[in-house]
Amino acid sequence: MAAVTNALLAALGVTYRTDFKAGLAMSPNHWNQVATEVPSTSASNTYGWLGEMPSLRKWIGDRVIKDVAAHGYSLTNESYEGTVGVKRTDIEDDAVGVYKPLMQELGRAAGIFPDQLVFALLGAGEATLCYDGQYFFDTDHPVGAGTISNVTAGAAQPWYLLDCTRAIKPLIFQSRKKPKLVSMTKEDDEQVFTSAKFRYGVDMRCNAGFSFWQMAHKAKVELNADNFEAAYASMQELKSDEGKPMGITPSLMVVPPKLRSAAAKIVAETNENAGANPNAKIVDVLVSPWL
Repeated sequence: MAAVTNALLAALGVTYRTDFKAGLAMSPNHWNQVATEVPSTSASNTYGWLGEMPSLRKWIGDRVIKDVAAHGYSLTNESYEGTVGVKRTDIEDDAVGVYKPLMQELGRAAGIFPDQLVFALLGAGEATLCYDGQYFFDTDHPVGAGTISNVTAGAAQPWYLLDCTRAIKPLIFQSRKKPKLVSMTKEDDEQVFTSAKFRYGVDMRCNAGFSFWQMAHKAKVELNADNFEAAYASMQELKSDEGKPMGITPSLMVVPPKLRSAAAKIVAETNENAGANPNAKIVDVLVSPWL
């Protein structure tokens, strides 16, 4: 039986942190394809610049200084955690190796959490407000003297078109504290005394939000060539408050797992009749299980 000493616990902590980092490194990340990471240094960030996309005009006379519209869109950082308990008896019996995959999976869970947060928010866009006070996916976003929709209504499983070619992407991932593994392994810790368990846990602080609704379209109709082209065209035809084309170009189609095959057909080299496909590789396809 191994003696549970401070030296042994310290060595075990090093081993488990290594396992955690290995799991963190193996986690697949797709959130950064649709969201811009914004570092946060406080409890929340306010994005007052949303609503004003910079543009150029012919220089006649003095420069026209365009003040950034002040919007009250704020994201408050939330705290998240995950904890694994290691039995004292397992350490005494030299059975600590059984926790290796758990620590790796804890790291993987922390690494993939931004995906879960960002894509779940995208799926909730019809019920979550963005900078203009409307739902991110809505039928009446105010533009100039009128309104514009970025939703194709229907009853089919939703799919999404996004313009991810710009400096700011359609979503925001606000990062306050990166995932870090911490431990509670003192002999006089109350949990160790009462339950004979040492605790290892990860915590992080972050949040996800929306940027420009103009860069995203949600379609609740069958995913076929005609509906794809209609949604694609509606994004390209978007105009600013001044009536100028915004130059939106969809670059990514995001779909749930059930629409993977249909999405692949849309951008395949040939169409179903073995002819040339005008939409071949026009956008990338991303399949997310979090939608």
